[in-house]
Amino acid sequence: MASNKDNEDLTRVGPGTVMGNFMREYWMPAAKSTEVTSDGAPLRLMLLGEKLVAFRDSSGRVGVMDHQCPHRCVSLFLGRNEENGLRCVYHGWKFDVDGNCLDIPGIQVHEAAKLKIKAKAYLTAERNGVIWVYMGKRKAPPKLPMLEACMLPSSEVEVIFIQRNSNWMQNFEGEIDTSHFNFLHVGSVDVDNIPDGHALQHTVGYRHRFSVNDTELGVSYAAHTKVDDDHTYWRFAHFAMPFWSFIPQADIRYNVLARAWVPMDDEHSMLVFFYWKSNRRGGLTDPLKDGTSLVGGSLLKNDFVPNDTDWFGRWRLTGNKKNDWLIDRDIQRKKLSFTGIDGVHMQDQAMTESMGAIIDRSDEHLMESDLMVARSRRRLLKVARAFNEEGIVPPGVDDHQAYFTPRGGYCVTETSDDWAKVYKDQLKLLFHPGRGSATDA
Repeated sequence: MASNKDNEDLTRVGPGTVMGNFMREYWMPAAKSTEVTSDGAPLRLMLLGEKLVAFRDSSGRVGVMDHQCPHRCVSLFLGRNEENGLRCVYHGWKFDVDGNCLDIPGIQVHEAAKLKIKAKAYLTAERNGVIWVYMGKRKAPPKLPMLEACMLPSSEVEVIFIQRNSNWMQNFEGEIDTSHFNFLHVGSVDVDNIPDGHALQHTVGYRHRFSVNDTELGVSYAAHTKVDDDHTYWRFAHFAMPFWSFIPQADIRYNVLARAWVPMDDEHSMLVFFYWKSNRRGGLTDPLKDGTSLVGGSLLKNDFVPNDTDWFGRWRLTGNKKNDWLIDRDIQRKKLSFTGIDGVHMQDQAMTESMGAIIDRSDEHLMESDLMVARSRRRLLKVARAFNEEGIVPPGVDDHQAYFTPRGGYCVTETSDDWAKVYKDQLKLLFHPGRGSATDA
C-alpha cells in the first residue's frame, strides 16, 4: 500500500516532477533509427510528458526538439526537412539538429540578434538501430549505458517497441512481479505434461520462496524451490535504474536481454525490448510431452496496427481495451489457455491496462510474493528524492559500465541457502556472445 504522495512521485514524469527530473539524468531509448530518414518527414515523439519532433537531416544527423517553433509556437511537425535543417512552414524560420536558428527569411538588419534564438533541443545518439535521447541539464551528458544486449553487433540484436496505454510504473511492476507467471501465463498447463529440461520444469506446480536485495543499480530478487534433496531451482531477475528490467525468461547462461519501460507521459509508456537473436536454447513454446505447445506462450507474438502520425500513434498492438484484448472465452473455457488471451505480452498488457491509466496504490494489499515490487518502489523513491532534494547523482549515471552485469534467468544448482552466492557463481558460467564462456556452449 502506497501513500498518495508516494504514488504521485512514482507516476508523474513531466518537467519539474520528482520522477521526471530523476529520469532526465539518464539516456533513454526513444525511437527506432528507421523511423526517421534523411530529409524525410518529422516524427511526433512523446517523451516524459513533452511533445517533441524527431528528424534526420541531409547529413544523417538526428535532431529531437520541442515541437513548437520558438517564433509563433506553431508545430514543427508540419515543417520542411531540407538542406540540413527543419524549416517552419509558417514564416520560414529554420533550425538545425542542435536547435540553432540558421535562417530567418526577410530579416531586418536591426533584428539580426534574433538569429541567436534557439529551439529547445535535446542531445541524441544512435546505437544498434535505436535513437537515444538525453533530456537532462548536464552540459556533458553521461555515456550510454553498457547494457549487454545493446553492446552486440546490430546483426545480433533484435529491438522491439510496444506501446501501452497505462503508466510506466504499473507496467514495470508487472514486469518484476513474476509470481503471476503460474496463473496468468501457464495456469492451463498440466505439470505431468512437461518434459524434462523444458523451460516450464520446476515452475508449474511448485511454490517458490522469494528473497530480495538492494543492489548498486537497483534491486534484485531470487525465487527458489526445492527440486530434490540435493538440488534447488532458482529464478533471478533485476531492476536497474531508472526503468530497466532483466527478466528470467530463459536459462541464465544464455538469456541476453534488457527491457526498458520508457514513460511517454503519465498515462502512456513504451516498452523497448533488446534481445540476443541467436539464443534459441529452449523456451516457453517448446513442445510438451503430448506434442502440443503452450497456447499464448510466445513472448514475441505481436500483431501491430499500422503506425500513424498521432502523438500516441506508434507501435500499438491490435489487442486493446476497446476489444477486450482479443480475449477468447471459448479457449478459456476449454482450458487451452488460463486467460483466453493469446501471447505473454498481450496477457500482461491486459492486466496492467485493465487497472486504469494510473492505479491508486492505496487500495492494494501486498503479500510476501510482492517483495520485489515493494522494494523497487522504495528504492526508486529514495534515489529520486535524494536527487531532487540533495542533488545526489542517481545510480549508474556516472558509472555506465555497471549496467553490463545484470543477467536474469533460471538455473538448477546444488542446494544452498545463500542466494547471493549462487547468483555470483552463475555469473562465472555465463555465455557472452562473441566471447564464449566456461561452459562454451
